[in-house]
Amino acid sequence: MLELLGFDVVSILGAILGGAAGFALGGPLGALVGAAAGHAAQRFSGAEISNRSDGSTLNDQATRKISFTIGVIVLGAKMAKADGRVTDDEIRVFRRVFRTSPEEERNVAKLFNQAKRDTYGFEAYARQLNRVLEGVPEVKEQVVDCLFEIAKADGKIHAKEAAFLKEVARLMGVSSLAFSRLRNIHVGDDERDPYAILGLSQEEDPQIIKSHYLQLVRDHHPDKLTAEGMPEEAIEIANQKLARINAAYDEISKARGIR
Repeated sequence: MLELLGFDVVSILGAILGGAAGFALGGPLGALVGAAAGHAAQRFSGAEISNRSDGSTLNDQATRKISFTIGVIVLGAKMAKADGRVTDDEIRVFRRVFRTSPEEERNVAKLFNQAKRDTYGFEAYARQLNRVLEGVPEVKEQVVDCLFEIAKADGKIHAKEAAFLKEVARLMGVSSLAFSRLRNIHVGDDERDPYAILGLSQEEDPQIIKSHYLQLVRDHHPDKLTAEGMPEEAIEIANQKLARINAAYDEISKARGIR
């Protein structure tokens, strides 16, 4: 029996597209996976639930992991299509997000290319991810974080990509404050405002700054995110975000004398 909680990205994508995992997602994500794999995707009523070959139901964490992985690839493809700047590196860029092997790029390419061809708009996928990831806002934010990383792979986030990211965040229920924090982490250079990265104003009381920072660290620690459904293969992006949060607080605390 396949134990999906222990899957890496290679196993997840290989099992999904090979039909060996004994599960399928409903909704737009499930339909796209079925098309990419060359078979009809099984549909489930109600919330998008995944089933194992023995008829039992995957737990929420496993379902979120699978949906996160497919969702980032599909939305990344839609972003590339919307921007109109498809390059030879469009598949390999996912190695910046997931720790995939060169061999596994074939499976990423299947989903990526199918997403560019299908008739669904990105909105349908974002809404489905919003449902699947309900109750774990930090994991939703991590999806958008990964998409930011993909968007800036060529060194710049273009206007259409920025608009796409903002709308995806809105449809997924990512707060405007959280989106602003992500934008400030990914966009800009030495002029990045450490207060903006933390989502605070420069006039905030020092103790509130400290308390807010500690809450951000708790909410966005990679261990917490993986426990809530972020694939371990995306942990490097989470580590990078946490490092930026820590660096921003260090800068503020030194300037304000916060201990």
